[in-house]
Amino acid sequence: MRLLILGGTVFLSRNIARAAVARGHQVTALARGSRPVPAGAMLHVADRDQGVTAFAGLTGEWDAVIDVARDPVQVGAARQALSGRVAHWTFVSTLSVYADQAVAGQDESAELLPGLAEGADAAAEYGAAKVACEQLFGSATEPFAIVRPGLICGPGDPSDRYGYWPARFARDNGPALLPDLGAMATQVIDARDLALWLVELAESGTGGVFDACGPTVPWRTLIGAAMEVAGYSGRLRLADPAWLSAHGVSPWAGPESLPLWLPEDAFGLMARRGAAARAAGLRLRPFDQTLESVLADEKSRGLGRERRAGLGQAREAELLALLAG
Repeated sequence: MRLLILGGTVFLSRNIARAAVARGHQVTALARGSRPVPAGAMLHVADRDQGVTAFAGLTGEWDAVIDVARDPVQVGAARQALSGRVAHWTFVSTLSVYADQAVAGQDESAELLPGLAEGADAAAEYGAAKVACEQLFGSATEPFAIVRPGLICGPGDPSDRYGYWPARFARDNGPALLPDLGAMATQVIDARDLALWLVELAESGTGGVFDACGPTVPWRTLIGAAMEVAGYSGRLRLADPAWLSAHGVSPWAGPESLPLWLPEDAFGLMARRGAAARAAGLRLRPFDQTLESVLADEKSRGLGRERRAGLGQAREAELLALLAG
């Protein structure tokens, strides 16, 4: 298969390139060239902000294209530049396209957000931007798949979200600060599982819309497994989410956050059905295996490093002292 990956050098798209090469495909990655492509893939250096001219030199026909972009301008340019030369498209979207994130058990039929308004900031309005990207496939004549993953994790994750918990528990046995989330579920997907399935969709020419979700695991179960993997035997200190917010701690991601914590009106984001993707061949490894490999990656990068998500050791200690009052 002659496969073009729009990306191919960072996390998910890099895993896609690696999986496709391993299956014997001829892989070209279109990227800025600031990072290398996996061994066996070819790099076409281009900046997608240049529009259709970024695709100059990509001649001939393609058996499949996989696009992970969030900017509808970039996706529209790719659709235009490659029109009539692609047998199958896969667009990697997100579960953030859905309007209602509160209700658990929803599927692909749920209502979407309005698409990004023209001229609006795609980076600031992630869900709406991905909706607008999806809409560009509405008049497609070739088979296409729209895949909406949940939180993607695994070794090499640049967001630092999922890895925060096993890394925290491996760092030391001191008291650990956690949000008190009751019955909240977690639902992540290993980038390696997702990447392999995306390649298989391209191989088979499968079309459709799919929520790509990992197993639904209660928050408490995930934390217990992370503690076990890390060998943590310290004390957990639970804090009310409202107290954490009042003290400047954010949910979900970013600096000064406790990752994976969702506000109650977004609990459904990590409790979707995902049955259509599994019926279409998505295979998921046990979540504790992902935890083990993520912890190994965290150790290799340094448990005490500065992170893009989570609390530093000093900040956690400060909050624990305030909580103790």
